[in-house]
Amino acid sequence: MVYLSRLISDKETEERDDQTFSTSVYGSRWDIEPIPKYSLPEKEMPPNVAYKLIRDDLQLDGNPVLNLAAFLTTYMEDEAEKLMTENLSKNFIDYEEYPITVEFQNRCVNIIARLFNAPSDETIGVSTVGSSEAIMLAVLAMKRLWKKRRIAEGKPTDKPNLVMAASVQVCWEKATRYFEIEEKFVYLSEGTYVLQPEKAVELVDENTIGICVILGSTYTGHYEDVKAVNDLLLVKNKKTGWDVPIHVDAASGGFVAPFVNPDIVWDFRLELVRSINVSGHKYGLCYPGVGWAIWKSKKYLPDELVFNINYLGSDQASFTLNFSKSAANIIAQYYVLIRLGRQGFTSIMRNLMGTTDYLATKLESTNKFEVLSDRNGNGVPLVAFRLKAKDIHYDEFDVAHRLREHQWIIPSYTMAPHVNHIKLLRVVIREDFSRERCDLFMTDLMHTIDYLDKMDKDYIHKKRSAAGEWKALKSISLLAFKDQSHKTNGYNFLIMANRNKKVSIATRISEHPVVFREGDEVMFCNYCDHSIEWKVKSTVDGHCNSKTHIKNNRIYENKEQLKKRVTLSTAKIASESKKKKS
Repeated sequence: MVYLSRLISDKETEERDDQTFSTSVYGSRWDIEPIPKYSLPEKEMPPNVAYKLIRDDLQLDGNPVLNLAAFLTTYMEDEAEKLMTENLSKNFIDYEEYPITVEFQNRCVNIIARLFNAPSDETIGVSTVGSSEAIMLAVLAMKRLWKKRRIAEGKPTDKPNLVMAASVQVCWEKATRYFEIEEKFVYLSEGTYVLQPEKAVELVDENTIGICVILGSTYTGHYEDVKAVNDLLLVKNKKTGWDVPIHVDAASGGFVAPFVNPDIVWDFRLELVRSINVSGHKYGLCYPGVGWAIWKSKKYLPDELVFNINYLGSDQASFTLNFSKSAANIIAQYYVLIRLGRQGFTSIMRNLMGTTDYLATKLESTNKFEVLSDRNGNGVPLVAFRLKAKDIHYDEFDVAHRLREHQWIIPSYTMAPHVNHIKLLRVVIREDFSRERCDLFMTDLMHTIDYLDKMDKDYIHKKRSAAGEWKALKSISLLAFKDQSHKTNGYNFLIMANRNKKVSIATRISEHPVVFREGDEVMFCNYCDHSIEWKVKSTVDGHCNSKTHIKNNRIYENKEQLKKRVTLSTAKIASESKKKKS
């Protein structure tokens, strides 16, 4: 048999060339073309190319190990990572399909509940994607129980409130806003950075659904006095006939206090502590994506909040804000609990507290810093500190910015409302922050201080301005695509930036001439005749675009036009009268 060959056309050659690529990513056409960004590409690319391009971009992220801002776990053993990888595809919500994973959740709930001294077999709990979801669920339960009591008593249910310190994590403010609950804040004072039990109980009234007490403040790591709140609230409940409960936000401290300072009474041993949340991905030593909500008894979780479904193959109960989630994090939590046990957790947490005290002592020995966090196991493993000198030309934000050049990421921030004139730096001590790494951090920190001491005020100001402009450029918002592909990067940008300018009432008034006026540090709308919150530009713009404002604006303009017509008519009559006389 004779095989005949034919000449391949130029078109076929181009098509074949388009489908071939070099064995090296950097020798292929993909390396010299823009990576797809904002629109779906027309053609596919090889998996190794997609992996390499994405991985190269991710190299520009910060190093999680040097991120001392986050509480979240950045180290797990190889065996734990292997278990997680092997179970990434499991959807935890499929109870019928993955019964062993569900059993692992039940075991975790039992272990954690007993760690928190749960009194009976009536205790129930659920896994969540973190403490934020756990807190949302706890707030829903408290509100529903309060509402049922009020209805039974024939009283109104339209004004629920929640008492908490002003230093709560933002998820508490989200919960109250999302679920329409009034916030009753106990404001902090300088030198006292935790909730004061007497003030908290004073704020309690018949509409209070509960008091939030924090075991490990985000700002300074302090434990709030749960027992003191419990004792005072017991007296008030007995006197008034109310049944106001306590929820303990143990997101950070729940896996620390039982092993470092077991004598602190903060958990279910207290009569009014009805629910507790804890983060598995903080000091529960798991990677991000797992938290826990525990109720002392099922009577504190109303039945109507639990949904029963059967469309996944079996009858099952569901009490979550989201539905599907990976089973890998729950499996990882069970691994950590049985792998470490009480002995392992105690060893790790005591080491962390030792490093915490060591760093605090080193900072104070420099005579440059004042430490605001607590020690000796009376808080979570973190060091919150500020600059001691008040008459220097740089601040905590400049220190944090300069440390970024050494690859360290530490947060600089202001304290909670009423003490927000205090600026802080914070180092979170995690499992992988060894004593050696602590010494390296201190070396870089002192180099930073020496560097800033040598800089003059004008130079520091220029650095701040440059940093502000860079942040503004990074907060670019996409405005339009103009029907162009990702290759041409054809889009316009709207830069949402203030270029580091200080915003004032005068700034907002200049943005909307004639519309607003200033009075006693308050901005008033000339058309609506009431004050407007001026600090957030979107709030001001939203007011100007609201139906009420537009309507009042038209009424105002109609009145002004009528005045002008009357004035013109009067002037015309006067002019004609003058002509007749002459």
